[in-house]
Amino acid sequence: MKFAIATDNTITAWDAAEQIPEGQETQQFASEKQLASLAAGWPNARLVEIWNSFAGVAGIGSDLKPVKKFTDRKSAVARIWRAIQALKPPVAPTAADVAPKSRKPRKAATSDAGTPTPRDDSKKAIVIAMLKRPEGATLPEIMTKMAWQAHTVRGFMAGTLKKAGLIVESSKPEGGDRTYRLAS
Repeated sequence: MKFAIATDNTITAWDAAEQIPEGQETQQFASEKQLASLAAGWPNARLVEIWNSFAGVAGIGSDLKPVKKFTDRKSAVARIWRAIQALKPPVAPTAADVAPKSRKPRKAATSDAGTPTPRDDSKKAIVIAMLKRPEGATLPEIMTKMAWQAHTVRGFMAGTLKKAGLIVESSKPEGGDRTYRLAS
């Protein structure tokens, strides 16, 4: 196992085979001797800060007590080294053992012309039936039959029916209501 200590004194454990990711500035060590050589350049206060960050941390040992100072650098390094032996490397996400079930592709019902056909009892089917009449259907008729507001009818004509590949003709005679019908 190897370790990396960041400038904020956070120590992370890594499997020996893993590459420690680049990112914030870290110093790496894999033995107590390497830790001691790194710590030789640190102030005693940093060793105290590192030790106190372990105190009470689950997994490292809740029996560790905070300190105000160490008697010497060697004992500080030894105590820190023993404490970090309990650290576990971060678990890398693994692939699932079994591939997720693939969804069956949805097939739209199609007529002979290749355009999707709606279910017989759907709102889409009802409106299309109204629009197939020779006179078509007026905006108020569709609003009443479907219990829709005018903007819903217009959106349905411009969106849903257009996406279905249907061509809707719209006309508004002088003094009359807007009428929609399917183009022949």
